[in-house]
Amino acid sequence: MSLVVYVAAAVFASAALLLFPGPRMALRDPLTASTCVAVALGACSFACSAPATLSAVNEATGIPNFGAPMTYAVISAYSASLLVLLIYWRGGHPNQIRRMVTRIIATYGLLIAAIIVTFALADAPTERLRDLDTYYARTPYMREMIVLYLGGHAVCAVIMIVVCLKWARTVTGLLRWGLRLIIWGLVLDAIGFELAKIIAVVARWLGSDLDWLSTTVAPPMAALGAVICSTGFVVPRLLPAAHAHWRSIWVYRSLKPLWAEVQAVATAPKPAPSWWQLPKARLQWLELSIHDALLQLAPAFDKAVGQTAYDEATALGRSPREARVISEAAMVAAAASKAQHLGKSAAPADQDVTADRYRLQAVSDTKELVQLARALPHATVESRIHH
Repeated sequence: MSLVVYVAAAVFASAALLLFPGPRMALRDPLTASTCVAVALGACSFACSAPATLSAVNEATGIPNFGAPMTYAVISAYSASLLVLLIYWRGGHPNQIRRMVTRIIATYGLLIAAIIVTFALADAPTERLRDLDTYYARTPYMREMIVLYLGGHAVCAVIMIVVCLKWARTVTGLLRWGLRLIIWGLVLDAIGFELAKIIAVVARWLGSDLDWLSTTVAPPMAALGAVICSTGFVVPRLLPAAHAHWRSIWVYRSLKPLWAEVQAVATAPKPAPSWWQLPKARLQWLELSIHDALLQLAPAFDKAVGQTAYDEATALGRSPREARVISEAAMVAAAASKAQHLGKSAAPADQDVTADRYRLQAVSDTKELVQLARALPHATVESRIHH
């Protein structure tokens, strides 16, 4: 059982690390902060509930079953964080959000305090690492503590299922898929964990023994449900960013031929990004460096070279737009070739660089830079030679 919950905790911790953008950004964005807190508390709740952790905590404190209220308090905090996250995610008027968040924190804060107090009043001398809920189901104050934490978590699950069902009917795309995952995860949690625990505890109250529901069924169902639920929260936030970084990698590779053509004249002082930096940062540096190099080459752009390439492209059936990009690629290649022979500056010493300078049209955005890079191979050898 410890292995199952530790794996779930590791999944949660990994998600929290991926989502955490840094202290400053997290403080400025309540949604990001609440997401990270919820996922981190989910990891803590699973790590705390592992029998190995409970045994270590009990031994360290010298109090039998001290790990139980600790775990139940963390689970209650996790329930509160999920509700807070849902409120920030759905949005609304800031004052209304603030009031709702304050009420949830206050309510679950009182719940956690009640869990601690009831444990302090209870008499539970026998350490139980796997079946504490059912073993002490009829013990005064321990009984109340168990009901409190199960009730708090059940209320959270029901509220979230109702809200997510209503919300999912009004949205589309990734948000709807995320809400559906949350709903399925909550249903698994409500049926596989909450219902199993409640049935096992009530069975003890009635003199029966259904402990296997609490010890065998509930833990893996809780882990699966929580992972699915957290995936629903995380995917709508991570997937767009992952897609943006993947696109940055593709664009970066597409621009490499253009960079190879003009990098000899680039004068941008900013050093190349390290290998460990994110693709978006690397792409930004590459675009800035290419623009700087094209600015250095601008005085040497030869309109005659461009016209020759344009005529050849149209003669081969290219559209006017494609022909224009090919012609500009030919001018860039010719200017870069000349620069390599003359040194860093591609302009002759007696040339007025402010006079009749050709301005590239295919460099206004990233998409056009990629088109310029792709057009380089289509510029014929003749048109790329500076006459």
